[in-house]
Order: sequence, then structure tokens, then C-alpha cells
Amino acid sequence: TAAFNRNLLVRANRELGAGFDVDSFAHRAVWNAAASRMEMHLEATRDMTVQLDGRPVAFRRGETIHTESSRKYSEASVRELAGAAGWTVSAFETGPAPSVALALLEA
Repeated sequence: TAAFNRNLLVRANRELGAGFDVDSFAHRAVWNAAASRMEMHLEATRDMTVQLDGRPVAFRRGETIHTESSRKYSEASVRELAGAAGWTVSAFETGPAPSVALALLEA
């Protein structure tokens, strides 16, 4: 995941002419309990200014670029979302840790 996350900076440099020093960003995975999601961030390890499309963008040490969110759902939240969309959950199977679920929805 860290390599995938940092690759965003590599691609921005190559495809957008950005000036990211890839080694000056650390990968951070953060659990956001309030939103029930994992968040991926790239954190500046030093103060720097990066050129993006010819414009300077300043980063302070510790500032992050939020690159990805991965939502996590409980059986209850799946049932609630399905119900709000007019569906019912007719089956909900959970696998072994790390938990992955399969929900069968019916209209």
C-alpha cells in the first residue's frame, strides 16, 4: 500500500510535470472511527514547496495529502443502506479474519 500510495507522486511528476520529492513524503494509514473508514495519507517529512502546473504549493512538515479512503461496513450498516435504497438483505455471510462479507440483496 505504501508503494502504491507514493506512486501517485511519481505519476504526478511524470504526467503532470510536478516537482514532488517522493522521499520527502511518508505513507500514513489512519483509522477514522467516526467515518468508519481507513484513510491513506502522504505526510510531508519536511517543509517544502512543490511546483504543480507551474504554481508553487507549500507543504509544512506534518501536512498530509489524503490519497484514498476505504469504507468499512458492518452487517447493520449494510442492512440500513440496502433498506434505504428499497432492497432487503436475504443473506449475509462473513469470512474469517480479516473479515470480508458477502451480502445477497433482493428487491
